[in-house]
Amino acid sequence: MISHVHPITTNNSNASSGMGVAEDCKEIFLELQRKKTHRYVIFKIDEKQKQVIVEKTGGPVESYDDFLASLPENDCRYAVYDFDFVTEENCQKSKIFFIAWSPSISRIRAKMLYATSKDRFRREMDGVHYEIQATDPTEVDIDILRERAH
Repeated sequence: MISHVHPITTNNSNASSGMGVAEDCKEIFLELQRKKTHRYVIFKIDEKQKQVIVEKTGGPVESYDDFLASLPENDCRYAVYDFDFVTEENCQKSKIFFIAWSPSISRIRAKMLYATSKDRFRREMDGVHYEIQATDPTEVDIDILRERAH
């Protein structure tokens, strides 16, 4: 079988097949989902290990601004955020967002790696309610999460 590889990925034949997922990614996601141990988790692709790893977790008292400040302005990341809100009926609810962060100024190689690995990684996060793809901070504004969650 002949595969046509884009010139940018020729030095890494694994780029087209996506990345592995580190063991603790799923465990930490479950802690966020079930135990509410974390407000958010930020994941990055470790190109040397060829897998997605946990880069940072945010405690339950951290704010959405803390989360946004943790996203690099010039590199891609995956993230999950546990969004708490109150419904019009005054019920406390929580929705988990998967965010694919891919700033327009990131390296082309990084954008490609994150794009080709996203679906496989996203499947590991069973229990996510919504997905947002963002290329700049306006696309992950708190109001966007509010609108989607209601």
